[in-house]
Amino acid sequence: MLYIVDRRKNPKGKSLGNRQRFMRRAKAQIKKAVEDTIRTRGITDINSGDSITIPGKTLHEPGFHHARRGGDRNYVLPGNKKFVPGDRIARPQSGDGGAGGSQASPDGDGEDEFQFTLSRDEFLDIFFEDLELPDLLKKSLKQTTAFRTARAGFSSDGTPANLSLVRTMRNSLARRIGLRRPKTAEIRDLEEKIAALQAKAEKRPSGKLTKPDEDTLHMLLADLEEAKRRMKAIPFIDPIDTRYNQFQQIPDPNTQAVMFCLMDVSGSMSEQMKELAKRFFMLLHLFLHRRYEHVDVVFIRHTSRAAEVDEETFFYSRETGGTIVSTALEEMKRVLKDRYPTDQWNIYAAQASDGDNYSNDGAKCTALLAEDLLPKCQYYAYIEITDEREAEIFSSAEGETALWKAYAPVARANARFALKRVTKAADIFPVFRELFAKNRAEKLSGVKG
Repeated sequence: MLYIVDRRKNPKGKSLGNRQRFMRRAKAQIKKAVEDTIRTRGITDINSGDSITIPGKTLHEPGFHHARRGGDRNYVLPGNKKFVPGDRIARPQSGDGGAGGSQASPDGDGEDEFQFTLSRDEFLDIFFEDLELPDLLKKSLKQTTAFRTARAGFSSDGTPANLSLVRTMRNSLARRIGLRRPKTAEIRDLEEKIAALQAKAEKRPSGKLTKPDEDTLHMLLADLEEAKRRMKAIPFIDPIDTRYNQFQQIPDPNTQAVMFCLMDVSGSMSEQMKELAKRFFMLLHLFLHRRYEHVDVVFIRHTSRAAEVDEETFFYSRETGGTIVSTALEEMKRVLKDRYPTDQWNIYAAQASDGDNYSNDGAKCTALLAEDLLPKCQYYAYIEITDEREAEIFSSAEGETALWKAYAPVARANARFALKRVTKAADIFPVFRELFAKNRAEKLSGVKG
């Protein structure tokens, strides 16, 4: 029987084993506390740990204890100035004496709460527990690292399909030369000389050769016999001659992604709408960083014209104007062509808009999406940001925006394209979870790239 004793020190003197057991036991409460914390903290603060509070009642463990009723008990109450031995203490109004509520009372009674600190990795693991990247089959994302086959010299064993004829014949020739294996031409020459001497003997009246010719014939017969024996003993191709082409799998890192952020900054987009878009973009960027070693971010803002800008300009520039969405899609197409080949980059895009668009621009947008962008993207999410007062109007078919009407047929035809509406900050995370839920990712994994 094998016994293993782990004497490694726990980090910072804490009990790692107890911590892990506690997290497994209180997983539901910890997950709920994390979700409650997300509602109150900014998206930019998610990429860090946090202290969460778990109600004490959820950590209760069953155990044996004495009943409150029955039996004789003696209590020592220090500081008693009201009762003397023999006095009867009135029973509390609530019965056996109730536990305090979860909220503190003016008298200081209440139920203790347990505060638990999660590390950054623990917090993010719970935060993204139910989320997954869609279209995992494209470009070997299921392995995060693609492999390519490369030649790795020769091997003495392998499959017949990988047999190297040139290298095998070269080894065979070198071995036969080194062992002096007779050539077929040499054996044929000996046989011809023997046949000539035998024909010469038949022409003589005695039917016999002279002494010198007879000695020569015996010598030739001995040489022929030795040559045939050596030819059989030294094969033309021996197993030690065979060489096979060897191949090995070379890792080809495929852990880089580019995230395109497209946002409408026309006059109809209020600062509140831009802030909601910013929150979604940051959440997506953080999520991609959890799945890829390197993530590029391309910011494209548009009015009636589109341009690639830096992050500061993207979120805080005061430029405004009309709305032509196709300009942003054309700019994304240009950047993809210039800097991000699809065989080296995993491409994601998120577009935020209030839905307004030039009346004749919808057909051009759908054509750019269907023909140029979606075939290259792993995923494309369109987030339409609406005012809360207009949410009910836009929920009906008559109230749909111009861009929503143009994009809806594309979403129905292509599983890698999704569109959702957001009206307030509380909608960001639920919409994000719906877009990247595991069941949706598994459904999209069947889509061929």
